[in-house]
Amino acid sequence: MRLSAPVYHLKRQARLLSRKEDVPLHEALDRMAFKEGFGSWSLLAAKAAEAAPAGRLLAQLIPGDMVLVAARPGQGKTLMSLELAVAAMKQGSRAVFFTLEYMHADILDRFRDIGVDPAVFDHLFEFDNSDAISATYIIEALGSAPRGTLAVIDYLQLLDQKREDPELMVQIRALRSFARERGLVLVFISQVDRSY
Repeated sequence: MRLSAPVYHLKRQARLLSRKEDVPLHEALDRMAFKEGFGSWSLLAAKAAEAAPAGRLLAQLIPGDMVLVAARPGQGKTLMSLELAVAAMKQGSRAVFFTLEYMHADILDRFRDIGVDPAVFDHLFEFDNSDAISATYIIEALGSAPRGTLAVIDYLQLLDQKREDPELMVQIRALRSFARERGLVLVFISQVDRSY
């Protein structure tokens, strides 16, 4: 299955179409699905979920691994990381999303963008957008996390934003040691700047 754009882009196009032509959103979504060769949006979403690479990637990870998800802005880093979190939660593991960028409502919307009802994972998902996020904070927050917990840190570059925090490499080393010791999987989102 090859789509002309990622699902979240198609969904955005459907929202714009819904507003422009004053049609219900479900009708606009179905139109987008039809253009992609599917009979309905629900079929497109189901097929896209089956083909998502997050499950395959998660299967290759072992407790203690660290993953870097990096790309330019707007390329789907956050959605890919959330797909990894969902794949982990489908296996019964906990997932924690640390961010200095998003509000809780934004992340719930992102879950919906990838076709997931966030209420299904209420008991396994934790969101943390404290201004104090740093390696020390993350280690304290995950101190009692069970083995196999997947934690997403959004964005890597923001960890040393405050002058009182250690430099980034020192924090990464501390997080690597902690992840290995506790058997956690850490996913770092990083923004790539291609301006020269």
